[in-house]
Amino acid sequence: MDRRDVLRAAAACLALASTGIARQVAPSNKPRKRAFKKCLKFEMLESEGTLMEKFGLLKDLGFDGVELESPSGLDADEVIDARDATGLLIPGVIGSARWAAKFGDPDPEVRAVGRLGLETAISDCKLFGGETVSLIPAVVSKDIAYDAAWERSQLEISKVLPHAQRMGIKLAFENGWSHFLLSPLEAARYVDAFNSDAVGWHLDIGNVVNYGWPEQWARILAHRVLRVDIKDFSRGRRNSEGLWKGFDVKLGDGDCDWAAVMDALDEMEYSGWASAEVQGGGDERVREIVERMDSIFAS
Repeated sequence: MDRRDVLRAAAACLALASTGIARQVAPSNKPRKRAFKKCLKFEMLESEGTLMEKFGLLKDLGFDGVELESPSGLDADEVIDARDATGLLIPGVIGSARWAAKFGDPDPEVRAVGRLGLETAISDCKLFGGETVSLIPAVVSKDIAYDAAWERSQLEISKVLPHAQRMGIKLAFENGWSHFLLSPLEAARYVDAFNSDAVGWHLDIGNVVNYGWPEQWARILAHRVLRVDIKDFSRGRRNSEGLWKGFDVKLGDGDCDWAAVMDALDEMEYSGWASAEVQGGGDERVREIVERMDSIFAS
């Protein structure tokens, strides 16, 4: 193949990618080394019914657990009753104050609100029988410098660590689009700087696809990964329709190389929770999410 052939082949591949054509996850002949525990973010379930009925539905459809926001607005006793009656576990909670109350903010009062929100999330997680609290560790902006966000967030989160350790809860830093911790090497360094086994990483696979390759993040972060979010992203739709439209694809129809991601998770011996964070819906939509997750896990 000469140079012109190479260029024509590259152009054809680019044209195909830009159309946003859905592609199926190719099954792998490799036996998977371990099974994942399937989880869903609670707000994605839009079916009618009581909390007990919703928990029961998720269990019947094949989910092992559900993740809640903290504060969730739900009655804690009802949550615990539904968990115990259905067997649907609550492996962790998501700190709701993670964007508004920034740990890297120059205002100490804003940081104090963030600490209080994190302490509440830790207590909620313990109450519900969970293991991890997911949080955005810092946000970088025009007014919040990168180095300052690093230093302040490390200091503020360290103040809450003793509470997490007493409760037996781990903090899982998530790679949101906060302009902070933009590479897996930097993310690993950030986690290690705490010198504590009470902190780790919540690997959001779809968020990485926009600017990198999640299998590389998985391999580099390795034992630091405490949780995994399962969602896809289309670079073609991002390029043609706008950044957030990249998420408007179903699991397996985006640009994530799921076989490579699964290989990386196998290599690091990850066998924990995998949480779907995708467009929600009613019963049929949630059933489809389970089926697509199973397809990805077998890829």
